[in-house]
Amino acid sequence: MTKAAKAKPKYKRILLKLSGEALGGEAGYGICPEVVRDMARQIGEVRALGVQMVIVVGGGNIFRGLEGSEEGIDRATGDYMGMLATVINALALQDALEKQKVETRVQTAIEMSEVAEAFIRRRAVRHLEKGRVVIFGGGTGNPYFSTDTAAALRANEIHADVILKATKVDGIYDSDPEKNPKAKRFRKITYMDALRKQLRVMDATAFSLCMENLMPIVVFDLFKPHNIRNVVMGKRVGTLVHE
Repeated sequence: MTKAAKAKPKYKRILLKLSGEALGGEAGYGICPEVVRDMARQIGEVRALGVQMVIVVGGGNIFRGLEGSEEGIDRATGDYMGMLATVINALALQDALEKQKVETRVQTAIEMSEVAEAFIRRRAVRHLEKGRVVIFGGGTGNPYFSTDTAAALRANEIHADVILKATKVDGIYDSDPEKNPKAKRFRKITYMDALRKQLRVMDATAFSLCMENLMPIVVFDLFKPHNIRNVVMGKRVGTLVHE
């Protein structure tokens, strides 16, 4: 048996955090069918390894509550609108996954039984044990909390091994790599160093949840082929934020 054949995934249960903008493709808004199909292929590739996967998806490609509040919409109302946008994205991703023959369940923090299950932690874990991919929509179900916070919360609730934060850049840098060509990428960084250097890995609430519960985070480029699989197999991809 070859070394490649013996290779096993580094993680057994992962939470993949997808931004809404990622589903919008290069434009960053709306839903790009080609991009969603590629995401589904990558997710199916990882699921085929026997890895249990849950996904938290944002809604910024459709509506962002904070931006709505800046235009005069009540902040709580705007955040609820953003939560509903995440459910639209979750359903789009579910459709693409099931066309890849990946069995999927959508659970939402806001009850809407006609289109998805209500979030129940034990039921979500049972779906994972049966080999299904679970997509969490609706954020935390509360205004003033981001989908990053929802990802940190759900990852800890279901005892995920790691949060994979998918982005458009290949990790965490000491400065903006689009503005500074000499920006340094970190292979690994501790929670405290990330705080000291004021690196915006996640919003403060989400990052605190991860740090307090020792939940590792891998920040990586979603748009490189097979990159989710590369992270799961333990290859040197992106940046690991750890204890």
